[in-house]
Amino acid sequence: MKTLLLLLLAHSLLISGCSTITAGGAEITGLSLLNDRRSRDAILADEAIEDNAGAKLNAYYDLRDKCHFNITAYNGAVLVTGETPKEEFRSRIIDIVRVIPNVKLVHNKLIIAQPSPFNFRANDTLITGRVKTALTQIPGFDASWVKVITEKSTVYLMGLVHRNEGAAAIDAARHQSDVNQIITVFEYID
Repeated sequence: MKTLLLLLLAHSLLISGCSTITAGGAEITGLSLLNDRRSRDAILADEAIEDNAGAKLNAYYDLRDKCHFNITAYNGAVLVTGETPKEEFRSRIIDIVRVIPNVKLVHNKLIIAQPSPFNFRANDTLITGRVKTALTQIPGFDASWVKVITEKSTVYLMGLVHRNEGAAAIDAARHQSDVNQIITVFEYID
């Protein structure tokens, strides 16, 4: 099945120049498969981690209704961001995420606070967009190497990068308006 999928993807790339695979609701384009430093299996495992975490956490009404959390996976490392009003909720969220298949490491960045209001989240979305755009302006850098997550004006950068690439990504993020802090959860390849 994997071989067939790769052959179909390669054929589609040759014919159309682009292809899309749907993995758990997320789209993986042929171009992202070619540029991503993770293996295809790692990309699909990360998507499965995010989907699995979302389904498991959303099954708990108290967590879903009283907390704001985001789960981002990259190469088996999971970043958990957001707010929870009680330590008990934060511990439960992290305990659930830790046991999901293929999770290698959990970066717990949940803070104890009331969930952020919509206008904060909307601003975070704008910041993320500006940082992603800034990454595309770095010479010789492929923006698909880094995931950008923003919570309460704190920008988290995840990816599989060389140290100089990580430094360039940090510098690009630092120069964007409304960024209060940058936290890296890079996996360095040098």
